[in-house]
Amino acid sequence: MFDLLKTFSWQELIQHPWRNAAAVVAVMLGVALAFSVQLINASALDEFSQAVRSVNGQPDLELRSVRGSFDEAVFSRVARHPQVRLASPVLELGSYTQAPDGHRAAVRVVGIDALVVPFVAPDLMPRPLAAADRLALFAPDTVFLNAAAQKNAQGSVLRLQSGLQMHAVTVAGSVRAGGAALAVMDIGAAQELFGKQGQLTRIDLRLQTGVDASAFMRELQSAPDWPPGLSLSPPGDAQTQAQDLSRAYRVNLSVLALIALFTGAFLVFSVLSLSVAKRAQQFALLAVLGLSAHKRLALVLWESLALGVIGSAAGIALGTALAALALRLLGGDLGGGFFSGVSPQLQWSGWAALGYGVLGLVAALVGGWWPARRAQGLPPAQTLKGLEGAQGIRHSHWISIVLIAASALLTRAPAVFGIPLAAYVSVGLLLVGGITALPWLIGVLLDRLAPKVARHTLPLLAVERARRQRESAAVAVSGVVASLSLAVALTVMVASFRESVTVWLDRVLPADLYVRSSRSLSASDTVYFTPEFVQAAGQLPGVQKVQTQRLVSLKLDPAQPPVALIARDLLEPARSLPLVGDALAVPPGQIGIYVSEAMVDLHGARAGTVFAPLTASFRALAPVDRAQEAIFFVAGVWRDYARQSGAIAMDQRVFERLTGDQRANDLALWLSNPGEAEAVQQAVRALADRGLGVADGEEAAAAAGSKGNASELLEFGTASQIRVTSLRIFDRSFAVTYWLQAVAIAIGLFGVAASFSAQVLSRRKEFGLLAHLGLSRRQILQLVALEGSAWTSVGAIAGLGLGLAVSVVLVHVVNPQSFHWTMELMLPWGRLLLLCLAVVVAGTVTAWLAGRAAAGKDAVLAVKEDW
Repeated sequence: MFDLLKTFSWQELIQHPWRNAAAVVAVMLGVALAFSVQLINASALDEFSQAVRSVNGQPDLELRSVRGSFDEAVFSRVARHPQVRLASPVLELGSYTQAPDGHRAAVRVVGIDALVVPFVAPDLMPRPLAAADRLALFAPDTVFLNAAAQKNAQGSVLRLQSGLQMHAVTVAGSVRAGGAALAVMDIGAAQELFGKQGQLTRIDLRLQTGVDASAFMRELQSAPDWPPGLSLSPPGDAQTQAQDLSRAYRVNLSVLALIALFTGAFLVFSVLSLSVAKRAQQFALLAVLGLSAHKRLALVLWESLALGVIGSAAGIALGTALAALALRLLGGDLGGGFFSGVSPQLQWSGWAALGYGVLGLVAALVGGWWPARRAQGLPPAQTLKGLEGAQGIRHSHWISIVLIAASALLTRAPAVFGIPLAAYVSVGLLLVGGITALPWLIGVLLDRLAPKVARHTLPLLAVERARRQRESAAVAVSGVVASLSLAVALTVMVASFRESVTVWLDRVLPADLYVRSSRSLSASDTVYFTPEFVQAAGQLPGVQKVQTQRLVSLKLDPAQPPVALIARDLLEPARSLPLVGDALAVPPGQIGIYVSEAMVDLHGARAGTVFAPLTASFRALAPVDRAQEAIFFVAGVWRDYARQSGAIAMDQRVFERLTGDQRANDLALWLSNPGEAEAVQQAVRALADRGLGVADGEEAAAAAGSKGNASELLEFGTASQIRVTSLRIFDRSFAVTYWLQAVAIAIGLFGVAASFSAQVLSRRKEFGLLAHLGLSRRQILQLVALEGSAWTSVGAIAGLGLGLAVSVVLVHVVNPQSFHWTMELMLPWGRLLLLCLAVVVAGTVTAWLAGRAAAGKDAVLAVKEDW
């Protein structure tokens, strides 16, 4: 076998290097895209995990609140517990810093006890500068920065935002912790700077040797006087939650990248089909000389394996280079926002390279299986005389029915660890079932077309041959069907998602002008508008009405990421929220809340039920301990495309009555004249510059430590601006899908061209006979083009139908199971029909080009080969 590969197969490779190179490039691109996505995600996740471990340290347990902060009196109680060896208090806040170029940059502020933190989280231990005072660790308005935060410092000064004021603090050193921008300071200084006196966000615990952590947690939390809303959990939970939250996004991105590898298998199939057709008589001669059918099968499979090895090796190298370039230029975020601000180093994995290399080999072997079977089944005597016919293996249509039925059943299966594995298998079975049904579909369609072309010679010959050789036709157009179905499915999914997002934006953006204080939920307690500022904004000239929105981060379940509690005007929830279904009547004595679809999936907050987790923990929401007991009734479910981990909407008046919290994070302004939005913006900026956004007790600190205009800390946008920006980001995020569609269709059309080339090479006698019967070269070319048109038309119909079926699975199964939100199915018929028409035209042209060589053969010599 090795000798045949060195002589027989090698000659084919050097005689047709470009054709084989196309197959290698297809495998290489598929492996490279998938492997680079894997490397980028793995590197970003590793960097993120290291940053989490640096900040969280290595405690045995972490004590956290449902809300971000809790009373520091809990610390003394826990620290004195006989089973606790060490307790480290932490105040962790989200804020913003003003970079040297003037823009706001997110920063994480961590207040620590420098006497305890080295034993729990050594990466947070401040390292003072050589010239710094030895007591700088405990000094007020003094911070220690990690490498990412140092880029935002202005010399020895860093400007941190609290409320609507920037406070200048002194940079006295650094910390070793990596990840996104981080500022560490004394916990007392942090409490004073941000107005969090007497509050903590976390207590890290080291237990005495031999203490059972689970028993300790149960003992503390079961105590009658244990404060509500506090939970104990192992420190790995935060890291695990980040991995779980991004897992579906990472897997979907990898599956999308593997589409190129999937279509690459069809290109290998097309190249080897043409190669086997051209070498049919050589294979027949080898058979006569003693090469068995099994060895002919193995020889072609070895050739496909060689293409796969070269393509996979090149793909691993290219994928590594692409990943390194992407990490350098884009960081670790590929558009999902899960790893924004992370600048990881490339983490190359040999096992991952081996796995994706094997996938490339499998794709090449799958693509080479059918050509290998044809080489195995060649009849030697007829082939040596040039009488071999197109071969195919007939399948029962029941196989297709079983595969499609199994696909339908798998759509009912739940996700596995947040990943729609069954849905992916369902899509695969649907595609395979549809492709195996192509001979039946070709027969059904062409049987009805044949009587209509019976009086036209060339169309009749084209249709009749396609009917009689439906297995060959199915093999020829299978690549087009697979690529077109994926292109249709992606087009429908993206169009449906975009239309749903557009409708959602129209519903959630009813006002003329919006003002935002904070871009992140983590900074909602640090950066906000005071009631005085809101009242003054409502009295500005040109402002008819002001509505506020308060955002609060809630940790309802230690095993799940925080959810967003949104307090806003909900007098008419059906008009204010994009509800799924009708709003329910709230029972007397209960408080109505409206949950996002993610809350239903992740927390079981179903419409018409009492949501006990919020009831049990709502007392922790008050800035002071005066929240009232309440029973919360889920009165409706709404779509939220902005928060994957879940959101709860509550009427703002109820929220303020229960908590006493009157702060706001977002303002919505209705204007007398929407055309005067710019003038109103300037008026709001002037309010901020006059200091109306400063909370009571902060005036002195603001005057002493802040410089510049507070108006620079606000973000403005009209409804149309926000809509255009959001859709632009959406289109940029999905731009890769259009490129993948083009690649998939190009590969499918190349497959049609290769298949037709193989067909016409085996039909030289047929064309010669037609020439003897009086058909001109032009008529033979028209015949081949008509066959191509008939085949690709059937392929376009099949691809359109399969694509629509796959899109239903993507829209109604994959998307909800991956991201916990639903959307309406929208069919862009104009775009889909143009796509199908383009495929038919391109298929007809490629078939015509493939038949030119055969039609140019000397007819007498072609027929003489029979004698």
